[in-house]
Amino acid sequence: MVARVLAELPERKSPWQVAFWFVSTSGWLGGATPAPRLADGDAVVAAALYEPRTSSAPAWGQASTIRPSPRSVGSATKTRVRPLPRSPSSATSPARSAGRQSPSSPHGRLPLELFHGTHLCYAREVQPSVVSWYDSNASRLVAAYEAVPPTATRDWLADLLPSPPAVVIDVGAGTGRDAGAFAAAGYEVIAVEPSSGMRAEAERLHQTPRVRWLSDSLPALTTISRSAITADVVSLSAVWQHVPPADRPRAFRKLVGLLRSGGLLVLTLRHGPDDGRGGHPVSLAEVEALARSHGMQVVRAVPSPDLQGRPEISWTAVVLRLPDDGTGALPLLRHLILMDAKSATYKLGLLRALCRAADGSAGLAQEDGDDRVRLPLGLVALNWLRLYLPLTKVGLPQAPGNRRGAESLGFAGPGWQALEAGALSPLDLRVGAVLGEAAARALQEALREAADHIIRMPANYLTFPGGGRILETTRARATRPSGGVVVDGAYLSAFGTMRVPRHLWTAMQRFAVWVEPALISEWMRLMQGYAATQGRTADPGAMAAAMTWSDPVRDVALPRARALALMKGGTAIYCVWSGKRLTSDTLDVDHCLPWSAWPCGDLWNLMPSHRRVNQHSKRERLPSAEALQQAGPAIADWWSVAYLRPEDQMLPVRFVSEARASLPGVSGADAVSSREVQVAMALQRTRLRQDQGVPEWVWRP
Repeated sequence: MVARVLAELPERKSPWQVAFWFVSTSGWLGGATPAPRLADGDAVVAAALYEPRTSSAPAWGQASTIRPSPRSVGSATKTRVRPLPRSPSSATSPARSAGRQSPSSPHGRLPLELFHGTHLCYAREVQPSVVSWYDSNASRLVAAYEAVPPTATRDWLADLLPSPPAVVIDVGAGTGRDAGAFAAAGYEVIAVEPSSGMRAEAERLHQTPRVRWLSDSLPALTTISRSAITADVVSLSAVWQHVPPADRPRAFRKLVGLLRSGGLLVLTLRHGPDDGRGGHPVSLAEVEALARSHGMQVVRAVPSPDLQGRPEISWTAVVLRLPDDGTGALPLLRHLILMDAKSATYKLGLLRALCRAADGSAGLAQEDGDDRVRLPLGLVALNWLRLYLPLTKVGLPQAPGNRRGAESLGFAGPGWQALEAGALSPLDLRVGAVLGEAAARALQEALREAADHIIRMPANYLTFPGGGRILETTRARATRPSGGVVVDGAYLSAFGTMRVPRHLWTAMQRFAVWVEPALISEWMRLMQGYAATQGRTADPGAMAAAMTWSDPVRDVALPRARALALMKGGTAIYCVWSGKRLTSDTLDVDHCLPWSAWPCGDLWNLMPSHRRVNQHSKRERLPSAEALQQAGPAIADWWSVAYLRPEDQMLPVRFVSEARASLPGVSGADAVSSREVQVAMALQRTRLRQDQGVPEWVWRP
């Protein structure tokens, strides 16, 4: 066997290079080294065959001129390939004669010119991009794909699946075969497919409100990651071979980040020659190594033949389980809240300001690589002001030397004093607020003071247990307003940015309902201790009231006034759920996503409902996926007539600003469509059901 391998290695290699090759990892062997794999002779011979033929040819995975695009399921990038010099020895090697190749090579029979001009590295001139191939062949693939039994029904998976209505994310959903089957079984499905052609076929074939279709792709999975949805099952059927080996660690990390504790990651690995759509070798050993590095358990690995009857193709089904959240974010938060030394409440204030941003303004977070998200520093400062104003108003101490109001607190400058004097209502300290010139100047100064203090104090001293700052900040100097302002993402970003570790941000999004009470409890404990050292007592009732987040209590006055004004002008207003025409006596304003689960008074979440439906039927429940889809046209009509075309030109600005802030997935483009907001709203509905177990409401006439 060694002789066969040596015959296929390039003749230019010196003896020590040959020896080094045998003990080095190979991408063609799934990251394994050749020496221990000699028993699998054909695979090692094939790996030797793929070695560069000339000294000028870089190794696989190292040359940007021949390496596949770093975007996987669906790169549209065209990479020109630099022709490699013809190796004199290659023309005489029997294994490289025209039309012949090692029988177990994943490429089947390839012509001689592939071995010379393009070096067999999935050359872009020969191999079309993955997405383009699927776009071009979508209609042809439907019959073959739909004829294969869905993944959910396979013997190796069916007994491991959680009970419906668990959440399933189908990555690389193709024609929707698996997504449709999961939905038919009662699961709630998010189907991710980068090919517009395949997605169109899938939506045509599987028309169900239990599937939400997204355009997204590995390895980044930007859209679905921003939604903060956690899934019980993440499924990749015939997808992993499209991910270039160099991108697989990143892709795997992204997939694990989508799982909730105890969730399943399901992959089917394709073994055999590529047929032109763009594939790379895969192995069970590689997946097992990635699983170990992320603390996942291999529950099942089952080999199987090809269900389309192709003798040269075989498969391995792999099921992995995540024992916990896999990120270490919750132990870190516990350490920061309970164990970290604190000389004031500032660290807790910053963590709670971030927690409020994650729960209510996650749409303002921007991707910043794989490991961090970027927030407007002004948003953190805005939440800081909202948290501290009620506390200082009732004289609760925030540091040992803070005996009265905000005295001796580092952020309480002229801007803060203007807010205390009533320059604007605390309820105007929110995204989407429209402020006049005087209020805008007061807020500008207060935000500047808070941002400077946050950078100088808590952000500087919040560190990992082993050292190193957790939060990275960049300060910018916002221009003093010359008139009124809209408190939106652009305005808040003018104060600078804060980079938050992604795992910490995701944990705050998913577990805010548990993290925030822990922050409040520790904050109250500190205030009681500070008061005791000052010889006074902090009243628990006053503390609890001051610590309550200052959202308006179900403030539905504006949408109600809009509906009544439209009725008076002769415009018919209908219940979005029942379709019945409303009168002033039957009109109720419903929080589509219930206030008790997620206190959101944004305009997009407030819609007209019949009093009987709202108070006696839907009440504090989430609309089901079917109910939300059925009401979609009525909701869009209400938004259009009430908020997006009113005489008051500021309402459209407020509507868009609030939607962008609270709903991850709404674009930053000037024009935001109703459809875009509805898709983001549906994803938020899924997140609330999954993370908080909010009961669903099914509309029955």
